[in-house]
Amino acid sequence: MSIKVLIIDDSPFYRTVLKKGIESTDGLEVVAVAADAYEATEKIIQFRPQIITCDIEMPKIDGISLIKQLIPQYPIPIIVVSSISEKIFDAIKAGAIDYLLKTDFSEQPKRDLFFKELNSKIMSAYRKTYMNKPEKNCILRLKEKQNITHKIVAIGASTGGTQAISNILRQLPEHMPPIVIVQHIPSEFSKMFANRLNQDLPHTVKEAENGEKLLDNHVYIAPGDKHLEVRAGYNNLPYLSVRSGEKVNGHCPSVDKLFFSVSQIYKNGAIAVLLTGMGTDGALGLSALKRAGSYTITQDEKSSVVYGMPGAAKELGASNIEVPLELMGATILRYL
Repeated sequence: MSIKVLIIDDSPFYRTVLKKGIESTDGLEVVAVAADAYEATEKIIQFRPQIITCDIEMPKIDGISLIKQLIPQYPIPIIVVSSISEKIFDAIKAGAIDYLLKTDFSEQPKRDLFFKELNSKIMSAYRKTYMNKPEKNCILRLKEKQNITHKIVAIGASTGGTQAISNILRQLPEHMPPIVIVQHIPSEFSKMFANRLNQDLPHTVKEAENGEKLLDNHVYIAPGDKHLEVRAGYNNLPYLSVRSGEKVNGHCPSVDKLFFSVSQIYKNGAIAVLLTGMGTDGALGLSALKRAGSYTITQDEKSSVVYGMPGAAKELGASNIEVPLELMGATILRYL
């Protein structure tokens, strides 16, 4: 049985390209396409799609307004497929499950990579929504740590992570130790993401820069095309290293790179959080942090958009505790 997809895009070119690319993967079927919100509603009623891809910039009703209208009536996972725009974060806030940048479809390698990622996101969204396992009691028994001063919070995330990170930071007070974050995100969006959070939160949120000192009440987001690590400088004062490099676990920036560096500099003085995401990036680094004595937290399966990264860490025994997203902030504060 195929996963039924509806494409919403005002461009005939993109509707054609997206349909062909999505159906190039076995098990995916585009049951309908729509040029605007009104046509989309008709197609949803007629074809009952299981996943929707949606552009943002459209006539009559834009994609964000459409998402806000659709989700209460038709709780169907929506993946935003759009050009570069800060509005993508508004779409995620409105309820879209994920997003992907449109690419240059005239270049075959870029086209192939785009549809490999898009089709993987479609299948992950389907599994999460329609094949989710019954809730388990995943809360592990806590091991209390005495006389530990946690001096940094390190967070790693991928698919579904932008909204998860935003939710967690909103749960935290203004006065916090430095927070360093690797989110798998296109380079065009990492600074937009940091700027948007900086507008909405009491913390100072910024895209990390090479060589800068770590300050309390600051949140540092890794650039979308550079590894973020923590190094020891003069008098062992920590600073940020932001550099280009080979992909690790298929990613640059890599959560593992960040976590390994934090384990070496802070030893037992960190709290590390591994959130929703596809693949295994961050699992080995989280294990290293746990061995060093830091406190490690993973997001539970039910609240994860994709349970790959936290699930891999759990299998390694790298997590001290597994909690749902809504309890993540309180858990961080409890062990700070």
